[in-house]
Amino acid sequence: MHVISWGSLAWCAIPVVLIATVYTRWSGKASEVLLSAARMTLQLIGVGYVLVALFENPSPWITGGVLVLMICIASWIALRPVNHQRNYFKPTLIALTCAAGLHLFISLVLVIGVDSWYEPRVIIPLAGMYFANTMNAISLATERYHSELQDGKPEPKARLTAFQAAMIPQINSLLAVGLVSLPGMMTGQILSGVSPLIAVRYQIMIMTMVLGSGGCGAALMLWQLGRADHSGRQSDSDPVEPGLVENDP
Repeated sequence: MHVISWGSLAWCAIPVVLIATVYTRWSGKASEVLLSAARMTLQLIGVGYVLVALFENPSPWITGGVLVLMICIASWIALRPVNHQRNYFKPTLIALTCAAGLHLFISLVLVIGVDSWYEPRVIIPLAGMYFANTMNAISLATERYHSELQDGKPEPKARLTAFQAAMIPQINSLLAVGLVSLPGMMTGQILSGVSPLIAVRYQIMIMTMVLGSGGCGAALMLWQLGRADHSGRQSDSDPVEPGLVENDP
């Protein structure tokens, strides 16, 4: 496998500059893409050093702490389209933890059959993929659900529309894989010398787990929002008992 030098990596600034130029020419905020790219670079370099340390000293406590931190950050980022409403953080946390946790268990125990669940080389890359895709599905579902309700749509219709919107990237990925694209994990394994037939098995696992995790996360989030909305409407429509309303003087 070819090792990319830091000097060669500098050429990756070209697409960032191109998109920043489009932002500038169209009177947009070029700083948004520049800051995002800079943050991405620093985050990845930082996590690279952290992963090296984790791989050399595997610990269930450290691995568990990393997973909790990842879940909290992903839950907060998922709420960006709805301005990080604090009352949505708890349902997002529940949806992300339950959906991604279930599919991590299926992958690690039933499919791969790892000896230690906390092996960082296995669980952290898988958790990263599952958390990220579930985060995106929840984010899309929440934003669309909000928009549909604001447009006056009934809650069941808003829920269905939001769920279908959240699943568009998942379904498109299933349809395009192998014909249009070779996904990241499969490409990485092939570049590192793994047989394509082995890489295919891992990719099938990843894509089915991502589909399930994203769909379950979006559904669980919408279910919680629907219950909260229903409870709120019930409390607003509750009749006021006689004697509890003060008469105006």
